[in-house]
Amino acid sequence: MQDPFFFGYGSLVNRATHDYPQAAPARVQGWRRAWRHTATRGLAYLTAIPCEKSEIDGLIAGVPGSDWAALDHRERAYDRVPVTAISHPVTPAPGVEIYWVPETKHPAADRILPVLMSYIDVVVQGYLNEFGEQGVREFFATTDGWDVPVHDDRNDPVYPRHQTLNASERRLVDRTLDDYRVGVVTLPLDQRRW
Repeated sequence: MQDPFFFGYGSLVNRATHDYPQAAPARVQGWRRAWRHTATRGLAYLTAIPCEKSEIDGLIAGVPGSDWAALDHRERAYDRVPVTAISHPVTPAPGVEIYWVPETKHPAADRILPVLMSYIDVVVQGYLNEFGEQGVREFFATTDGWDVPVHDDRNDPVYPRHQTLNASERRLVDRTLDDYRVGVVTLPLDQRRW
């Protein structure tokens, strides 16, 4: 029996953040990304959201023995649902699931919440490695809600699976955030919860 697969569209695109070796680039239809702001957390979540006319690139990877426990724990703020329209090179075609945060899963935040620079760095590095600079541009273009502030935690990363970026990767992140007019800020320590 073939293992099920997940579709990653954020940090899971960066292979350095997980131990799922059976991975391949993929494109899912009917989804986009958005920053979700909930009262249960001091930072915004990146989530997939259903959107009939959109497609997003990402990474699929097999879940050995259908043992979802570790991944479900990592993605515990999310719901996991089957993907119905996806293209990828894996044969025979496995069942694929995606994690998302429905608007009703957590109470809504009363304000726009920040995103960690260390998280964006990980995501951009993953897209750069899998899809090149065009993939990074498409990641930003197919993600809603870039009116978020970004907390610059590069010198003291808060994101638990942070990665070290080289100078060229950092410049790409900074330049693209600039292009989207995203404000980079420093937060008080009590708001730096992941």
